[in-house]
Amino acid sequence: MTLTCDGQERHGIRAAVLDWAGTTVDFGSCAPAATFVEAFRRHGVAVTHAQARGPMGMAKRAHIAAIADEPTVAAGWAAAQGRGFAEPDIDAIYETFLPLQEACIDDFSGVIPGAVATLAWLRASGIRVGSSTGYTTAIMERVMRSAAEQGFEVEAMLCSSDFAQGRPAPWMIFENMRRLDVFPPSAVVTVDDTVVGIEAARNAGTWAVGISATGNLVGLGQADFENLPDRERGERVSTAKRRLLEAGAHLVIESIAGLPGAIQEIESGRVAMEG
Repeated sequence: MTLTCDGQERHGIRAAVLDWAGTTVDFGSCAPAATFVEAFRRHGVAVTHAQARGPMGMAKRAHIAAIADEPTVAAGWAAAQGRGFAEPDIDAIYETFLPLQEACIDDFSGVIPGAVATLAWLRASGIRVGSSTGYTTAIMERVMRSAAEQGFEVEAMLCSSDFAQGRPAPWMIFENMRRLDVFPPSAVVTVDDTVVGIEAARNAGTWAVGISATGNLVGLGQADFENLPDRERGERVSTAKRRLLEAGAHLVIESIAGLPGAIQEIESGRVAMEG
């Protein structure tokens, strides 16, 4: 049973599973994309930021394999290495990626505006808060420490490195539900800025809320995002929203600040879980 701050039993949504980069921290999900680009560069292969962002949300090894599958990247790898991309190459790039990610992660752990206030609303509303990420446990220990210093702490944290399969498999969401002791899936809202994160939510049978403006699909830090001309900013956010809806999101909000309203809309019955 979940209780609200006034001691009443809560019905409807009783848990939220939040993503990290692009959803609650790191406006624009900038740290992972830049690090993938640099990791491939150090192996003699040019990767664009768009190619690096394409598989965002996956476990990092799977993400590397997906980037390498891109035709132009595969061709670049063959030219640089004199052979096709193979399984040991995933290990080699992953070993390059991890220290690069760890070196820059503190610079990209700023909590996204509205996250702390939303967390307070969730707690006051009796909604338990878990989270999941494509980052490794070692990296998330640093991200969580930084976030806690900014007033953002969750009850449960699951990393892709904890499971044989990352997103779009639903296992991180299911384990959050187990740890938070909340079921059925219809009592849970999963919040994510990536296509595979939304797919994982649907595979778990939870509500899926996409994040457009602050996430990977727009892919700009806060200052760059705010400096865009209004029309271009609107077009980028609209494109991100469309892609998240196509992936199966029940609702799409621009940032985590809109989550209370999204939950209230779900609980009002105005949003159908299927259809």
